[in-house]
Amino acid sequence: MLNQISTLPPDSISKKEAREKTEQYTEEIAVMQDMLFAQRQHSVLVVLQGMDTSGKSTTVRDVFKEVNPMGIRIKSFKKPTDEEFGHDFLWRVHKHAPEKGYITVFDRSHYEDVLIQRVHNWIDMDRVHQRYKHINNFEDLLAEENNTLILKFYLHISKENQLEDLKERETDPTKKWKFNPGDYEERKHWDTYMEAYEAAFEHCGKKYPWTIVPADKGWYKRYVVAKTVYEAMKTLHLEYPQ
Repeated sequence: MLNQISTLPPDSISKKEAREKTEQYTEEIAVMQDMLFAQRQHSVLVVLQGMDTSGKSTTVRDVFKEVNPMGIRIKSFKKPTDEEFGHDFLWRVHKHAPEKGYITVFDRSHYEDVLIQRVHNWIDMDRVHQRYKHINNFEDLLAEENNTLILKFYLHISKENQLEDLKERETDPTKKWKFNPGDYEERKHWDTYMEAYEAAFEHCGKKYPWTIVPADKGWYKRYVVAKTVYEAMKTLHLEYPQ
């Protein structure tokens, strides 16, 4: 499936138009976040997944740059600690779920536990399928018990574009701090990662669907994410309390 979806922007929108609309969307998201915070009836969870160098952190920066920092929280999930390994895989995630009035962005998320662990065979397929069920129940819990709007994005970059970005991290003095030789090792599992992502979309995308974002061009990636967040938040019919 993913190999049939372009990682490049369509011809239907220009870079200039996309940038102008992105600015409008980011400003509107900030206004709605203020109402969200004042109203305290809903929360928003934005999940960002993607291969290394797909631009998750820059997407957070550019899409939510106008939002009041008091009303947004960012959580990046790395390798679990010993304490986290001692609990169920959702324990460390659940405590960072957004409370009413807040936007929370997961830069990587609970889906890592059916991606990297599957790719490296750290858990068997029976356990993977169990986790799909737990993830669906977890997302239902957030949506039904806490009025959480769940938005999930996969930043879809090409293997060629990733290689260019990795090489740039090696040579650009401002990006060397991001370079991790292990990224080249993970890259060797590209096809297996694509299979794992496609399975996650299939098993955990019916109720809270994924947006596949062509991500080779940053300006289009930011446009798609901002537009999707804006349009979804509009459905909450937010307003200031009287």
